[in-house]
Amino acid sequence: MSSVREAYQIPSSSTAAAGASGAASGTRSSAFDIDGGASIHYICGDCGTKFPLKRNDPIRCKECGCRVLYKERTKRMVQFEAR
Repeated sequence: MSSVREAYQIPSSSTAAAGASGAASGTRSSAFDIDGGASIHYICGDCGTKFPLKRNDPIRCKECGCRVLYKERTKRMVQFEAR
């Protein structure tokens, strides 16, 4: 696996405030298409094809028709604090 991960960013009050103001100003992330629908990438459980699905698309593989889909793992590093 040669996936490149983003470095973990420690949340701070200035970062949270900047994120809230960015969301309020109407900026869009790269997950949104031009027509406004979010497109999320899934992997077929049968043939392994990777493809995007939008909100109202049928939950079915575009290649083989299988209905078992897995959400693609994020490339962002996720860190939890255990007690």
